[in-house]
Amino acid sequence: MFANTCGAERLVVDAAVGLQNQGHQVVMYTSHHDPSHCFEETRDGTLTVRVGGNTIVPRTLFGRFYIICAILRNIHLALSMLVFNNHGGQEQEQPYDVIIVDQLSVSIPILRWTGSKIFFYCHFPDKLLTKRETFLKKLYRLPVDFIEEVTTGMADTIVVNSKFTAGIFKESFRMLRHNPEVLYPSIQFEAFDKEIDSTLPEVKALARSDRSYFLSINRYERKKDINLAIHAFAQLLKGETDEKISEERRKGLRLIVAGGYDIRVAENVEHHQELVHLAEQSGLKTFTLPAGADMKTAVVPKETEVLFLQSISNIQKLALLQEARALLYTPTNEHFGIVPVEAMYMRCPVVAVNSGGPTESIDHGVTGYLCPAESKAWAKVLAELIQKTDESLKAMGEAGHARVIQLFSLNAFVAKLGRILEQLMDQRSMENSAFTAGDLRSVFLFTVIAMVLSYYFYRP
Repeated sequence: MFANTCGAERLVVDAAVGLQNQGHQVVMYTSHHDPSHCFEETRDGTLTVRVGGNTIVPRTLFGRFYIICAILRNIHLALSMLVFNNHGGQEQEQPYDVIIVDQLSVSIPILRWTGSKIFFYCHFPDKLLTKRETFLKKLYRLPVDFIEEVTTGMADTIVVNSKFTAGIFKESFRMLRHNPEVLYPSIQFEAFDKEIDSTLPEVKALARSDRSYFLSINRYERKKDINLAIHAFAQLLKGETDEKISEERRKGLRLIVAGGYDIRVAENVEHHQELVHLAEQSGLKTFTLPAGADMKTAVVPKETEVLFLQSISNIQKLALLQEARALLYTPTNEHFGIVPVEAMYMRCPVVAVNSGGPTESIDHGVTGYLCPAESKAWAKVLAELIQKTDESLKAMGEAGHARVIQLFSLNAFVAKLGRILEQLMDQRSMENSAFTAGDLRSVFLFTVIAMVLSYYFYRP
């Protein structure tokens, strides 16, 4: 198995564990694996992890060329699988039956030389995840986008994470005739059924307040639009909603912004600072509990209205979801969004933007609310949630829990994934492939040429 893990790393890990539990032999390949900042299954020996592609190519060049470096690291990793197939002195791996690729498709031409079937999980077209503010940026992206479309089409099977993504896939890759199958992401129920030890320092540090809170869980990235939650919460506290909430009630509220934070990622650092500034400009009292803080001595000031948490642990996430009045999920056109599913399983109502994957996972008015990406509309919903009785919130939470069990179980996900993989393994020829071996070499050569041209046109 090949996995270039990034934003959907939890799904990749769950899929690998699920397939392994079914009796498949699974090996994960990645360009980066930090034992101090990773999922437990990849650290404790549950999964075999091989690392490659990180020794030659940096993450960026002079703070730029992120996609070019990502492509080169991806190619390096694929070549290490193809040519060396020997990492860190490990014994030779068994031949691959199926190679699962996610995120970047550029490695597919190389991986096809293994003779394996290629399964590509498209979380979202990469070409849509970047802005093109200048002519040079547009020119720079032309070969990269073309490579993405051509190499994506070389997979034997393409699967997407939602009906929304399937539609976007067809609009984005007009040269391809694939009709990708929808395979909804899932969660491990067992991981969320764990009993929370309230005596743990990392849990106690968050429980030292009697404030009722709304919760946002997302990476510290601008595209996640956490600003929307802060704007709406500020309007709620200022009483700028149709629902009249007493000042005493408003003073007992808090917004907790938690999510992935990596000090190596400039956007994480910058955006956290931007969010703090936005909250303070809105007249809100803020406090940040940084990643790696000593939870035995950490104290959140009682007057804190917006609490920022960086890189929370799994047990902290469970504790927060268990007590939150609602989860606020702010991204627009999110291709799926696993956090709302996790929240619903934890019986926490969800408020999300009425676009993308959340429109398929959330039952509006039953398990949560779908709203336009406008702070006024969100503030109104937050006010309604404050007015709801504990019984009403509990009923909404139970409805969400039942919906997740029905639609998003890991067993259902792995069973469908297993069926697709078995179909691929049963195929004995490449008669349906639109590409010959000569085509593969041509595309690989074009890839190298295109990246050189991209560097020439967009060098600093």
